[in-house]
Amino acid sequence: MNKIVKLHFAKELTQYQDSLKLSHFEACWNHLERAHILSQNYWKQHFVVHCWMFSLALKTKNRKEILGQLPRLLLAIPGSIFNRAPKGNIGSSKVGIFEPMDLPEDLKLILKSE
Repeated sequence: MNKIVKLHFAKELTQYQDSLKLSHFEACWNHLERAHILSQNYWKQHFVVHCWMFSLALKTKNRKEILGQLPRLLLAIPGSIFNRAPKGNIGSSKVGIFEPMDLPEDLKLILKSE
């Protein structure tokens, strides 16, 4: 992960933790989804984001998300290693696990630095 992507990835996780302290769960999901997009090419960070998503789903007792994160936890590492993670996918169960998505413009610029 290059410096620019790493900086923005860390920023999203910090904002996630700040939102979590305030119980702003919608903002938590937004930051984790953005971190997910940034992490898809890096197996360790990709897996960590899914761990955080699973943890948030447990904390909020979101059964759909808990069940949705289980296969994502299993597929995150091989998906990154074999470059099979669908680009732009936000990683939550709001979307299909293999569904590619358009990148937000700001993240597209950040990822161009790779």
